[in-house]
Amino acid sequence: MYHSSLWLISNCRRNYFLQCMFLRTQPPSLFPEAVRIKSTPGASAEGFIQAKPDDTVSLICEITDTNLQEEELNWQRNGAAVSLTDTNKNTPSAVCITPVIPEDDEATFTCSLRKNSTASASVTLKVSYPPQLSGSENITIEEEEDLVLECVMKANPLVTAVLWTLNGSTVDLIGGGFTVTNDGQISRLQINNVDQSLHDGIYQCTAVSPMFPNSSKIFNVKVTGKCTGSTKRTMKFPLVPLIAGLVVVLVTSILAVVSRVFKMWKQGNQVRSRRVIVVPLL
Repeated sequence: MYHSSLWLISNCRRNYFLQCMFLRTQPPSLFPEAVRIKSTPGASAEGFIQAKPDDTVSLICEITDTNLQEEELNWQRNGAAVSLTDTNKNTPSAVCITPVIPEDDEATFTCSLRKNSTASASVTLKVSYPPQLSGSENITIEEEEDLVLECVMKANPLVTAVLWTLNGSTVDLIGGGFTVTNDGQISRLQINNVDQSLHDGIYQCTAVSPMFPNSSKIFNVKVTGKCTGSTKRTMKFPLVPLIAGLVVVLVTSILAVVSRVFKMWKQGNQVRSRRVIVVPLL
């Protein structure tokens, strides 16, 4: 069963519920068969519905043949069954997609008779969305290391260009040792053997969209000098075992002192208890 971003008519809220209920005011659909779909927003002649992220798309499936009014209906999204309540399986059956997300692009919704799937109608979502580029990122890197910066350029429609700048000027691909690649989803700027004098600064990637305003992301790159000479190392000792060891040594020392004092005291008592016999001289 498919549940993601789909709400049944009984679950629509606030204006979403109103949109679903007033679908009957929409012009007749272009599917004259036994089953037809009405939608808000309306579908094109080809059955496409234009939407953007966070929109709500409402679909109503109706049985047009009066002899089949008691038949149950099924909904599918890209071939996967959509979960329906029992009261939503008869005509008119409604499905709400809310909120619309980029992953809903090219999703096809099909309504059909449960007993005869050939009696069906379909619509396809066309979700337009801009590249998800914003904010900034701080990067610290050492000289002679490799640096790769990435900007996600996924969008619909596709971006027409991705521009890379360093400190406000277009990156010098030849003189600066930069390499720019993209796979249609991500644009990458790569630098091998970073040089502090050439590559330290503020990088910016800008995606140019034919539908949406340009979007950008900034990278604050700090290149540090390569460490040379010996490096002092500080050995770290675990605190708890160190304290335990000191306690053992201290207790052992105290016991040794007590034992010695006791031994001396015992010897003194033995000396005092001895009797001395004096023999007078004749």
